[in-house]
Amino acid sequence: MRDLFVSADAGSRHRDLVEAVRRSGTPVHEVSGELMAELAQTVTPQGLLAICEFVDVPLAELISAGPRLAVVLANARDPGNAGTVLRTADAAGAAGVVFAGASVDPYNSKCVRSSAGSLFHLRLVAGVPVADAVTALRGAGLAVLAADGNARCRLDDIDRAGQLRAPTVWLFGNEAWGLPAELRALADECVAVPIYGQAESLNLAAAAAICLYASARAQHAAAGEAQEPPDIAGAPGVPLSHPDALGSGHVAL
Repeated sequence: MRDLFVSADAGSRHRDLVEAVRRSGTPVHEVSGELMAELAQTVTPQGLLAICEFVDVPLAELISAGPRLAVVLANARDPGNAGTVLRTADAAGAAGVVFAGASVDPYNSKCVRSSAGSLFHLRLVAGVPVADAVTALRGAGLAVLAADGNARCRLDDIDRAGQLRAPTVWLFGNEAWGLPAELRALADECVAVPIYGQAESLNLAAAAAICLYASARAQHAAAGEAQEPPDIAGAPGVPLSHPDALGSGHVAL
């Protein structure tokens, strides 16, 4: 973080956070509500706006980390979906997300906000051709699974077969037209999320969450790490409702 802009109201609400930023040596600038409204790109800004350095890394850095779970977004254009996939990949323990091909700019303001901070937690790769990303990750030992609603192979099938236990990169396509034939051909397997009700399809973020958590569960179970999540509600220092670090919203970046 290079600078933090704070409105008077937000400074009062988040005094501890602002003081922690000051102690870190980062400049803190107090601004009026009117100026904050001009700076922020949201209708109702929360009064905290940070200027941060870009955090994307070369594809080689993701490969060198020895990932067991990763994501390649192929021409994903919706910033809200892309940011949510970042957040979900982080939660599922993925090592990184590649914004490949003509995917949205990961620094799009809506994408950053939708990531809810996860942009800073995992390795972000941007501006790489889809084929290059897939080839590199396959070369690092990851199986390539492509999410395709029309695939004959279902997620349940490969889960039961134990295929999800292997190191895996998931390939997700464009929200409107999915993955074209030439990108599906890059995958070791095309996989459909089964739909048991009458919905026609799932959006990108929902499908990605299902696929990533299926892989994460299988990998952790294979490693003997499967366990019940801790009951943290009411634990010391943990509020009963904790949607994110700033209560009901996110830091405006």
